[in-house]
Amino acid sequence: MTLLSSAQAASLLGITPNTLKFWRHKGRGPRFIKNSDAPQAGVAYDEADVRAFIESRKFGSTSAYSPAAKAAVRSTVRRP
Repeated sequence: MTLLSSAQAASLLGITPNTLKFWRHKGRGPRFIKNSDAPQAGVAYDEADVRAFIESRKFGSTSAYSPAAKAAVRSTVRRP
C-alpha cells in the first residue's frame, strides 16, 4: 500500500488540496485514511483508492452522466 498526502492525492486527481478537503467534508471523492482519532489529525490516501476513483469517473459520452441517464438507471431498479 502506497500512502499519499492530501497534496499528492489532489495532484494526481488534477484538483487543489482545498477541493479535496471539500469533497472529504461532503462525502465525495476517494476513500481516505484518518491518521488518528483526534479531530485535528491528518489524513492520507491509498494510491490504489485514488486510482480506482479516477477509473470510476471515466465516461464514454457526456450523456452517460447526465441527469436523464441517471434517472433512466434509477427507473430500472425495482423496489420490493
